[in-house]
Amino acid sequence: MNTKELEIKMVSNDQQLKDAYKVRKAVFVDEQNVPMEEEIDHLEKESTHFVLYQEGTPIGAGRLRLVDGYGKVERVCILRESRVSGAGKALMGKVESFAKKQGIKQLKLNAQTHAIPFYSKLGYEIVSDEFYEAGIPHQSMSKTI
Repeated sequence: MNTKELEIKMVSNDQQLKDAYKVRKAVFVDEQNVPMEEEIDHLEKESTHFVLYQEGTPIGAGRLRLVDGYGKVERVCILRESRVSGAGKALMGKVESFAKKQGIKQLKLNAQTHAIPFYSKLGYEIVSDEFYEAGIPHQSMSKTI
């Protein structure tokens, strides 16, 4: 994939939010069997959402919340057919850039264990033992930006 074809938007309207939810549903609910009521949660309204488009089609999503003075990166996902293409790195770059502009100096996330190598390459470090969310093994990771 040519990353020049990618456009990452901070969600600013209902259609963009629907696009983000569509990608999250495809990855977390349909692919990973996370219950829909766990995937779309009570924290949506207090989150800043991002959606990644390739040639106008939503292929990635994520959200960021301010929690106890740090940025909590959540619900990061890329459609299966668009993975290993630089899309995830581009999306995380946009989230980190936005967080920096907000004065956030520390980011934390709960990474599915299979995604730890991806986040490690981006400078995140493991800061917890393994735990389960929605039946999927995770570890917390952190990065100073």
